[in-house]
Amino acid sequence: METHILQTDSVENNWSFLEVWVDSTQSSPYVLLLLGAKNGNCRILDPKEGYSSIKSCKNHNEAQLWLLEDEYEPIEGRFASNEI
Repeated sequence: METHILQTDSVENNWSFLEVWVDSTQSSPYVLLLLGAKNGNCRILDPKEGYSSIKSCKNHNEAQLWLLEDEYEPIEGRFASNEI
């Protein structure tokens, strides 16, 4: 029997906030999630791809610029880890 070890990172285990971003220019709006860690690192996840990580960033500003370049817009509000 084969054993698989799941490797995780500090963002997924130590997150502090979650933002929802949407590309409304497509016929069916496409959603991505921005997950921010307490240490400032961010990861962009794609719900349609099993919440796989599609981009890692050193900080929120870098992640935000990447999303804005691809014409994503933030949904108003942010979810904090202590609110969920």
